[in-house]
Amino acid sequence: MAGLLRHLGAVALPRAADYRGARTSWRADLTAGLTVGVVALPLALGFGVSSGLGAAAGLITAVVAGVVAAVFGGSHVQVSGPTGAMTVVLVPIVAHYGPGAVAVIGLLAGVLVMTAGLARLGQLVAYLPWPVLEGFTLGIAAIIFLQQIPLVSPVEHSGESTVAAAVTATLHASWPAVWPSLVVVAVVVAIMVVLPRWVRGIPASLVAVVVSSVLVAETGLAVPTIGPLPEGLPTPSLPVLSLSALPSLLGPALAVAALCAIESLLSARVADRLAGAPPARRTEPDRELFGQGLACVASAMVGGMPATGAIARTAVNVRTGARTRVAAVVHSLVLLAVVLFGATLVSGIPLAALAAVLMVTAVRMVESRVVRSVIHAGRAEWAIFAVTAAVTVLVDLITAIEVGIVLAGLLALRAVARSSRLTPGAAGTGIDPPPGVEVQRVDGSLFFAAAPTLFSTFALAPSTSVLVLRLSSVHALDISGAAHLAERIDQWTADGVTVLLKGTRPDHAATLEAAGLPQRLHCSLPADDPDHVVDHSFAELDRAVQHAARHVQRC
Repeated sequence: MAGLLRHLGAVALPRAADYRGARTSWRADLTAGLTVGVVALPLALGFGVSSGLGAAAGLITAVVAGVVAAVFGGSHVQVSGPTGAMTVVLVPIVAHYGPGAVAVIGLLAGVLVMTAGLARLGQLVAYLPWPVLEGFTLGIAAIIFLQQIPLVSPVEHSGESTVAAAVTATLHASWPAVWPSLVVVAVVVAIMVVLPRWVRGIPASLVAVVVSSVLVAETGLAVPTIGPLPEGLPTPSLPVLSLSALPSLLGPALAVAALCAIESLLSARVADRLAGAPPARRTEPDRELFGQGLACVASAMVGGMPATGAIARTAVNVRTGARTRVAAVVHSLVLLAVVLFGATLVSGIPLAALAAVLMVTAVRMVESRVVRSVIHAGRAEWAIFAVTAAVTVLVDLITAIEVGIVLAGLLALRAVARSSRLTPGAAGTGIDPPPGVEVQRVDGSLFFAAAPTLFSTFALAPSTSVLVLRLSSVHALDISGAAHLAERIDQWTADGVTVLLKGTRPDHAATLEAAGLPQRLHCSLPADDPDHVVDHSFAELDRAVQHAARHVQRC
């Protein structure tokens, strides 16, 4: 019980050590927080609109979830809030269950993620294959880009499929009515691409949004805008939970929780690498899960959307000098100031401007260097990458991760199976087997995927009377591999060949015994022969070869 309470306290409670060094780094943290807050503003608004919940939901999420995750999470420099990946999950949820269900789903997902942290599941994300993660990222980027097309060319669609909605909006657009929005998109994209080449350190996305808003206001271009925003935060309250609807919401809640956990832990790992964090200052994964889950709960209670760690904003935070959690808290306070004092100005931002910001963000999520690395890594890695990306776009994110992991596992099994082989002779041992004795070394793993092929392609020389199998190089052995070996020994014995085993590992003994292999090793020497042994298994190769020669002589 004492250990459980210690773990609970370590995962769930903030510590004074979280702010160690803040007295000397507060200026850098303040600068980083202000910068990230400015960068996060258009993204928070854009992701809120893109999710179908509205710009206010995105802004509220960035404020509330951002500060809760910063205080209770396990990373010192992570910035949390609404993200493109979460938007991708929320769009079909909003379309199917309605905006009101998001608060319930966010609450359930938050509790699930908190529970995962308490259950010490934070380390599991380390086992996700790299091509799966990169394919997942490519798929998310494609969906984020496609989601913006209906904002630029608003056409009625079902909302069930991002690809279908984008195609419908493109094919059925009224181009005379759409061209003002296209002008706004062109202006924003041009500023975001060109400005960083001329001036560094200025958030190009914010400049682009401001310029496009002024352009619309001064020229009277007929484009939709964000509209009224609340001038304050809603009073926290628990969402209404209908027990009859709960079973149907558990599936979406699991999907949201899985994405929250995976994206947050990945973002935190990136942050540790960028910051060059020493071991003592690296992310505590279980605590990060608890903090992100609590952030989702808090966001749901004020009408926000589920949040995760945001890789892009976290990278900006680190690169602008953040050292402690103070920077992420300041980022949320900057956005809170916008809610309290700048709601009127923000309400005039064109939706097309936010769509353009997210389009550029989506394109920048895909690094050509990473794609080239995957291609050069081999056909298996490229297949995992491409399939994961395709399933992400065409089905959903959780299915994509499941398919990617299964495919990676199957290809890994195939690679391990192909590495298993029989090597003839006793090369390198200095032992020369006499005529009639054949020595084969089994290399690699002897398991269900390798054993059938390994033995099906092997044939003994016609003159062989005794076969010595060297098993000391077998790394892994399962019951299927042992059973295949036992069957082959039966066949060889039926053909008059005596089989000896050399170098069976102690940790494989139980598996070989379960497959009945020791009972299949029959000694053909008479019981009164000095070389008669019941167990045809030897620790040394020279002893096995000597015994084999004795068999040949007797035959």
